[in-house]
Amino acid sequence: MTRGANRLSPFNITALALGLAFLYLPIVILIIFSFNASRLVTVWGGWSLQWYAEFFRDQAMLDAAWMSLRVGATAATLATILGTLAAVALSRGADFRGRTLFSGMLYAPLVMPEVITGLSLLLLFVAINAERGFWTIVIAHTTLTMCFVSVVVQARLGAIDRNLEEAAMDLGCDPVCAFLSVTLPLILPSVIAGWMLAFTLSLDDLVIASFTTGPGSATLPIRIYSEVRLGVKPEINAICTLVVALIAVVIVIASLASKISDARGKSAAPL
Repeated sequence: MTRGANRLSPFNITALALGLAFLYLPIVILIIFSFNASRLVTVWGGWSLQWYAEFFRDQAMLDAAWMSLRVGATAATLATILGTLAAVALSRGADFRGRTLFSGMLYAPLVMPEVITGLSLLLLFVAINAERGFWTIVIAHTTLTMCFVSVVVQARLGAIDRNLEEAAMDLGCDPVCAFLSVTLPLILPSVIAGWMLAFTLSLDDLVIASFTTGPGSATLPIRIYSEVRLGVKPEINAICTLVVALIAVVIVIASLASKISDARGKSAAPL
């Protein structure tokens, strides 16, 4: 019964193929047409790299791409630091008063609609009379991505034997020294994976950035959206292909880091 149930039936294969086609066929078509020589995005005119060259000559697009990379790197770094500290507090701290409230507030962005998060942050920035620009987008993206980092790091902390930390403290380390010397090297791959996940989410965000951006600080998704409203240009296909390639590289690296973290977690897990 078990072998028969595990075999792929024609129905399962068809459902899997349709699901993958629904998810990835538009991306494949976009990548193919990014090499289209024709200016009309719906007419194939042969293979060409001219739209990639056009992108690198478009200063406005380059500025938006540079803004997205700066925002993503800064927000991911802040989210990684804060998310790791929050994960340590939830995993290693005692059952402190307000733990449930803290945990709920930390994970709220996971389930909260982005439009609500963006609007609430916009009202906050308006209330404190903050000039919207680079740093407001960074704060917004840090708020969005910190919970994802916390989830990844907390999962790895739960798999590590706490006796290793206690042994370090028995040998004279204070809690901070024990964390830096023992715990951090063990969870470092998960921290790196969390950073890459936060960077990818920041690079992809449009909704929250559109609420918190200001003059001269448009990110690449905002710039692409403003261009698409006037019609899809072949240059947009080239830009999106480069973004897909970048995100694919980040995902592969994050996956490798996660596997390394899992292997280290198993080796450090209690027997």
